[in-house]
Amino acid sequence: MARKSKSKLSELYVEENKDQIYENALAEIQSFELPLGTTLRSVYDDQPNAHQRFMEKLDACIRNHDREIEKMCNFHHQGFVDAITELLKVRADAEKLKVQVTDTNRRLQDAGKEVIAQTEEIIRCRVQQRNITTVVEKLQLCLPVLEMYSKLKEQMNVKRYYSALKTMEQLENLYLPRVSQYRFCQIMIENLPKLREEIKEISMSDLKDFLESIRKHSDRIGETAMKQAQQQKTFSTALQKQNNVNYGRNMHLVRSRILESKNEITLKRTFEEDDEHEEEVLTAQDLVDFSPVYRCLHIYSVLGDGEIFENYYRKQRRKQARLVLQPQSSMHETVEGYRRYFSQIVGFFVVEDHILHVTQGLVTRTYTDELWNMALAKIIAVLRTHSSYCSDPDLVLELKNLIVVFADTLQGYGFPVNRLFDLLFEIRDQYNETLLKKWSGLFRDIFEADNYSPIPVANEEEYKIVISKFPFQDPELDKQSFPKKLPMSQSVPQIYIQVKEFIYASLKFSESLHRSSTEIDDMLRKSTNLLLTRTLSSCLQNLIKKPHIGLTELVQIIINTTHLEQACKYLEDFISNITNISQVTVHTARLYGLSTFKDARHAAEGEIYTKLNQKIDEFIQIADYDWTMSESDGRASGYLMDLINFLRSTFQVFTHLPNNNNDHAAMSGKVAQTACMSACQHLSMSLMQMLLDSELKQISMGAIQQFNLDVIQCELFASSEPVPGFQGDTLQLAFIDLRQNERL
Repeated sequence: MARKSKSKLSELYVEENKDQIYENALAEIQSFELPLGTTLRSVYDDQPNAHQRFMEKLDACIRNHDREIEKMCNFHHQGFVDAITELLKVRADAEKLKVQVTDTNRRLQDAGKEVIAQTEEIIRCRVQQRNITTVVEKLQLCLPVLEMYSKLKEQMNVKRYYSALKTMEQLENLYLPRVSQYRFCQIMIENLPKLREEIKEISMSDLKDFLESIRKHSDRIGETAMKQAQQQKTFSTALQKQNNVNYGRNMHLVRSRILESKNEITLKRTFEEDDEHEEEVLTAQDLVDFSPVYRCLHIYSVLGDGEIFENYYRKQRRKQARLVLQPQSSMHETVEGYRRYFSQIVGFFVVEDHILHVTQGLVTRTYTDELWNMALAKIIAVLRTHSSYCSDPDLVLELKNLIVVFADTLQGYGFPVNRLFDLLFEIRDQYNETLLKKWSGLFRDIFEADNYSPIPVANEEEYKIVISKFPFQDPELDKQSFPKKLPMSQSVPQIYIQVKEFIYASLKFSESLHRSSTEIDDMLRKSTNLLLTRTLSSCLQNLIKKPHIGLTELVQIIINTTHLEQACKYLEDFISNITNISQVTVHTARLYGLSTFKDARHAAEGEIYTKLNQKIDEFIQIADYDWTMSESDGRASGYLMDLINFLRSTFQVFTHLPNNNNDHAAMSGKVAQTACMSACQHLSMSLMQMLLDSELKQISMGAIQQFNLDVIQCELFASSEPVPGFQGDTLQLAFIDLRQNERL
């Protein structure tokens, strides 16, 4: 029983919960204006007969509302009926009132017709009077406007655009607002922007003509500015020299040739033009009319478009800058091409500098610096490319002078030019390379023209001419009477002169680079070292290897290199005199001529040994031994006697080698001894190879005796001391192995 009662209670509880769910759903439907999807979804759940039970609840709710509506209508019905009754009573009275009002209005209209007519006449007269007064007042306001507009038209006709803009401004701010309601005023207002645009177009056209004008005249402007900078620099240099007349006397004579040649390159044209024309120096403002740009700037500033004008001007000038910086493809062929290129660039930046200082805001220092940095990068790239095509050192030197004038000119206008002087150091290296190539040809020509024999001097005058070209000193030779011969050949003083000429040429480039004397001295020594160690050394090595250079010529080359080596100290003194830098300075470089000429001598000595051995081989090849002869001829072979005579005459040439007591010439005896020993050893080995030839099957006693006679002649030659200085039987030992093999 307890279980049954519990189950009934549970069923009742569930039923009550379901009824409560439906009640809540109906309450939500009535109270919210939200979507009903969630509410209806809670009704249609998985319970059986959920829809039917919800509909029953809904019908019950509807019936309740109907009963409430019916109660409300029954409550207010009597009041509604009373209101309708009272409204019906008022309608009859309203009809009577309407009739009375209509009749009264008709009688009032009839009585006021005459009054109305008189009143309208008075009103019409007063309106006419007021209109006349108004017209007079408005005409007094309009006449100044018309006068100002007429003035504006006149200013436009005479091209006084800036005044016209001021007149427009007065019209807009003072006059037109007073009469803005009139149609002619509206027409004026509509025309004013058109007039402004017309003024802008005209001023812009003038600006374009101005830009075209400065583009055409930029090279002339630049040429004039560079000319002024060059004259100012020349004047400053002359003034400085005048103030320091007692300074550097030892330097003046050496530099006279350099200054003269430099004046021919850079200053002659300037002074000739000044003497011929004597005209007043023109400035950029004299060559170009800047009024269009001023006028256009003022016009755009008044119109409030100053920034637009600035941007347009800068954009166009940047385009012109790119055109100016673009060189011609053949610029590197002549100096005139470089001069025109630099003149155009200088002219461009002179104009920009002028605009910078006479206007406010159109061109700023930041803008010009940015433009100059862009231009400088392009200029350096162009010069680096085109200068690499230059193979003429004179053209490179003129290019350097132009770059210096170009840099000095722009530096005078406040533009930084340090990178240009850095570029000159690169061009200096190229200039040195062109000089080295040129001097390589000069050295080859000198060596080709040399006869490789001592220089003959017939009298004192000829001797002085030679020693004036080359620093030669020999007390023993001075004691000899004329005629006499100097030990070196004609190429030695010529080579020495050309080395000095190279130093002159190198110094020409080093000047005007704003460098100290120490740096210039270092440059000269480095370039001279390159000339000695690379160019001259290469020419000497090639000369020594040439087939037509014989033993006599090689001996003379050894003599020549010895004297050139001794002259290196005079070259160092020469550079020190030019730069006024003492050789005892810590940072002073030394010339490497000693090693250059020492290497050349070693190569010549080696070539002497090689040519001697080759000559011995030529004599050995004509040897014709009859190894089967019954008896010898009783005398040495003819080829061997010819060979020995050749060796004797050859070693006599070595007596011409310098044998002074200094360190550089003491090796002469050793060279002769080494050559003699090498020749004897090579002769001995050649004869031994002939005797030990594998193809030689048998040797007769007569052949042995003949070969013995030849060996005896070789030993006699060795014992005759063809070259002095050998100790004891040192030279004869070269043939001892040959003698032993011959006895075997």
